[in-house]
Amino acid sequence: MMEFLYFDIETIPAQSSDTRKWLVESVKAPGNLKDPEKIKAAIADRQADAVGKSSFDGFTGHVCTIAWDGPDGKGVAHASSIDQERGVIEAFFRLLKPFGKLVLAGHNIIGFDMPFLTRRAVALSIKLPGSFQWPRNVQPWSDKVHDTMAMGAGRDFVSLDHLCKSLGIPGKNGFDGSQVAQAWLDGQHEKIAEYCQDDVRRTRAVHERFLAVGY
Repeated sequence: MMEFLYFDIETIPAQSSDTRKWLVESVKAPGNLKDPEKIKAAIADRQADAVGKSSFDGFTGHVCTIAWDGPDGKGVAHASSIDQERGVIEAFFRLLKPFGKLVLAGHNIIGFDMPFLTRRAVALSIKLPGSFQWPRNVQPWSDKVHDTMAMGAGRDFVSLDHLCKSLGIPGKNGFDGSQVAQAWLDGQHEKIAEYCQDDVRRTRAVHERFLAVGY
């Protein structure tokens, strides 16, 4: 019988002043504008966008939260400061015991969560779990990973919220991933942790609907 480890991560943009500096400096002025004020405003927008989008880049952004639900129970690890990020990632990786046979399960974990965690491990010099427990370059057809986005949309994109609404599973409560960065800056750490845990709950509910029909 398969045993699953459901998980989800929350990420935030680059917090290092050096990283933010070179992200900002890499922005180029738009070539189609002539007015100096419009150019200045456009550059400012692009700079803010460059920093904000670093939350999708495992080499420049950070993991602030990981929640999980598996055979040994549920849990969540949250970093209220960047120096706690290493501990959050290591706590999760410890769940992936050598010679374990857990199947990783989550929403868009093949396209985002797993690559992001792998890149953060490289950036922070954290040793990865073995390749059987943490597949490298995993593909949607791998029997080591069940990704509800791939299960629900193949190679297309479908949000977890869309799947939940389609299947009658209670969805988001007004807070979503786009609000995590500001919530983290505002010190709303418990709110982020609860949101991440709820995403795991909803992912498991979606996944179990697929399993129930013999997926």
